[in-house]
Parts: sequence; structure tokens; C-alpha cells
Amino acid sequence: MKCSLHITLLRVALLISAVFGTHSARSQITLSEYRQSVYDTSPELANAVALKEQSYSAMRQERTSFLPKLSASGTVKTALRRSAAGDKFWGFAMQPSINQTIYGGGAVRAAFNQAMTGYESSQYNEQAVMLYMRYAADYAYWNLSAQQLYKAATDEYVAIIKSLYRVVQERFSEGYVAKSDMLQVEARLSDAEYSQIALQNNYDVALHSFNNLRSAAQTSDVILLESIIDSIHMPRRISAEELAARRPDIQMAELAIRSAQWGTKITRSAYNPQINAGISGSWHTFTPNVSNKTYVDGAATISLSVPIFHWGERRYAVARARADERIAENNLENALDDMLQEEADGWSALQNSYSQMQSSLKNLQIAGENLSISTYSYQEGQATVLDVLQAQISWIQIYTNAITARFNYAVAVSAYMRLTAED
Repeated sequence: MKCSLHITLLRVALLISAVFGTHSARSQITLSEYRQSVYDTSPELANAVALKEQSYSAMRQERTSFLPKLSASGTVKTALRRSAAGDKFWGFAMQPSINQTIYGGGAVRAAFNQAMTGYESSQYNEQAVMLYMRYAADYAYWNLSAQQLYKAATDEYVAIIKSLYRVVQERFSEGYVAKSDMLQVEARLSDAEYSQIALQNNYDVALHSFNNLRSAAQTSDVILLESIIDSIHMPRRISAEELAARRPDIQMAELAIRSAQWGTKITRSAYNPQINAGISGSWHTFTPNVSNKTYVDGAATISLSVPIFHWGERRYAVARARADERIAENNLENALDDMLQEEADGWSALQNSYSQMQSSLKNLQIAGENLSISTYSYQEGQATVLDVLQAQISWIQIYTNAITARFNYAVAVSAYMRLTAED
């Protein structure tokens, strides 16, 4: 049974190869090569990479808060008029200083950890975007493959009807059939040719989408080196625990909780004691500047700041920050629920599409045998042209269903790989 379908679909695949093989200028591409071309030209993925680089710079910026800072300031002044005491017109002062935060209430470490959490989250965001782009690439690739098969199947269907029309026309000229039979076949041929035009348009649209995703010229034709009629591996089902560990959106939701917790610590630290130390120096002229002489001075300082009473400001600020924690926790629970539903829906779609594909095997074999018998019987005068036309209609419908089933299965596999973050 499977062999019959594969032989029948192979005829279509060979027809496509014959059509495209005459144009050597058309590029050949595998699914993995197409995915890579989409990755290389995807603005969404480029933005995800830029966001990751931005988060990395933010983390490194926060890390500098652990280190002492060197600063310097200077002033130069000049008088608008000379004083009666004989002071000079000008004077200057330069003050370099080194400052180090000894204890900032925990804000320095909390801010760094929050930035590091943001960088980890940006890495998972890049992974999520790449999974989405891979699915989009798979869909475009399999859709173009399906449209090629639809078009080839319709071309073969038109050829079958033309063959029948020649037989009916010959028998009509010999007086064996009525003109109504010939008109019925002509009507069926006209309808098939109309469908042929519509499917050509569907193929063009699929090709445009295929090229647009990889930022190529819209009309650039290709030869797909893989097809939906090829054997596509069915992925294994993933447990809830393994799925949660692999899904980037779940990891990002967990990191959002950690980020909110660090945010609470940053908020609380503003109301803790803070200790800073510094060394400063100065080189400046005497005031008033009479002799243009200068001197150097310096000082070491330690400062302590202790908030005492702010009318409950700390309590309200911390409560607001903790609300962000609860929101992040609720978002994680919601993401876990969505994850389980998506996995269940994706697995059901995968199983159903596989069952439909298997069912189409038997139906296509029966339709092919029925078409052969009806055509032979008509040629022997044992069946009417209506029987043949009905068999042809049944064959093309089941033939199309077989292609659709293969396409749905290929897309379901890609979708399940995306939602389970499978490589």
C-alpha cells in the first residue's frame, strides 16, 4: 500500500524534476541551507543579537561599580578689573579625586546581578527568535514543495482528461457515443485547465513568500532538493519537566522572577546605610592671587549616610517592588500552562496528521485502481463516460488529499520541534 503511494507520488516528483531540470540556472537548495539563508538575512534575528550585545554591555557597565573611580575637575578665573590691593587678574584650581563605594546598601551587587540576569534572558530570547525563524523557514519550504506537487498533479490530471477526450472524440466521429458525452468531457477539461491556472498562481505566491523570507528576488526560482514526499522523522514526545527545561520562554519567565527579586533588593538598598571613601587633592593659586604662587593640598574622606525617617517611603517602595515579583511569578505560571497546552495540541496535530497521511495511502491506491478500471471499461464499451469522469474527479481529489496530508505532517513535525525547542 505504501509502495503504491510512493510510486504514484514519485511520478509527480519525477515530473517536477523534469520540469526544473531543464533550467540549469535555477539554484538548488536543501532545507538546512534555506534555514541558514533565512537566519543570515532575518531582521528579527539581527535585532535579537543586538539586544544580547546591548545586555552584555549593560552587565559590564554595572560591573564597573565595584571598582574605584578617578575624577578630576578644574577651574580658571580672571578678574574683570584690577583691585586696589594689586591682586592678579587670574587664578586656577585643579582637584583630582578617587572615590570608592565601600557599602552601598547592597545596591551595587544587586544591580550587577540584575544586569547579568538580563543578559541571560537576552540569550534565551535569541534562541526563541531562532526557533520561530526556523519554523517559518520550514513552513515556507514545505509549502513551496506542496505547491509544486499540486501543480504537477493538476498537469497530470489535465493530461489524463485530454487523453480521454481524444478517445471520446474518436468514438464520436465513428458514431459510437453521443455528442453530450463529448461535451461533458470538454467541460471537465475546461474546468481542469481553469484549476491549472489557479494552482500556478498559488505556486507563484508560495515562491514569493519563500524568497521574501530569505531576502532574495521575488521571482528567483529554485529546485528544492527535499520534498514532503520524503521520509520525515517523527520526533519523540517530550515530558513536561524536560520541556520546561528546554523552552526559552519558560527560562525567560524564571529569569524575570529573579530580575524582579534583585529589583526589590535595589529598592531596599536605597534606605540602608551607605559608606563611601575617597582621596582628593588640589593644586591652585592663593586667594587672593598676589604673587602667582601655587600650593598643593589633599584630603582623605570617609562618609556615612544613614536614612532615619522618611514617612514610610521605604515600606511603600518595597511593597511596589514585591508586586513586580508576584506579577513575574504569575506570568511564569501562565507560561507553564500555555506550554502544556501547546505541547498537547502540537502532539495531537502530529498524531492526527500522521494518521491522515496513512489513511491517504489506502484511499489513493483504491482511487488509482478505480480510475484504471473505469477507463478500461469505457474503452471496451462496458462503462459510460460519466463513470470515467467520476473516477477522474475522485482520483484528483484523493491525490490532492494525499499531498495535503504529507504537507500537514511535515508542518506538524516542524511545529512540534519549535514548541519543544528541539535542535
